[in-house]
Amino acid sequence: MTATLRPFHPADTAGLYRVCLLTGDAGRDASRLYGNPDLLGHVYAGPYAVADPGLCFVVADDEGVGGYVVATADTAHFADWLEDRWWPVLRAQYPAHDDPHDGTADHVLVERMHHPPREPFPADAPAHLHIDLLPRLQRAGWGRRLIGALADELRARGVPGVHLDVDAANVDAIAFYGRVGFVVVETYDGGQRMVLDLRG
Repeated sequence: MTATLRPFHPADTAGLYRVCLLTGDAGRDASRLYGNPDLLGHVYAGPYAVADPGLCFVVADDEGVGGYVVATADTAHFADWLEDRWWPVLRAQYPAHDDPHDGTADHVLVERMHHPPREPFPADAPAHLHIDLLPRLQRAGWGRRLIGALADELRARGVPGVHLDVDAANVDAIAFYGRVGFVVVETYDGGQRMVLDLRG
């Protein structure tokens, strides 16, 4: 099975959403957690591909999209764009609701759509990213290559650094980020913030 890393194409959108769902539980399949399988993608994948597709790369093989990296070069500007262009439609489509106590977490993501957090981020790392790979493409160098492709594009734009947040339960991801040059700059309840310096 031959896999290829390439820039995102709009035809990849469904693949992004699928990978996002299948890795959405600290790297594991999150399908059981969401009655609506699109919600994770609406929050963590889709808006990046619309706002700045030039910072989105996929790995695809004979089975389709099996991994991606999506990013924004300017987290503050992206938050403004979300508020203006992305969240209003989703808020109308998904009214806020309480926890139905049925084991699903849809309400958590819907709450995030209606009240997105605006957390401070390192001034020297204004970009942020999300990266996910299905098991069939893991441990084959694709994650490193995705980060490399994104880092090259961010450097070409003069971006000094990129940050990400990772679930403390996702120990494999934390180890991977360390191997590709990210360093922990903050530890908080349930996770870590890590930064990759792009100025070197």
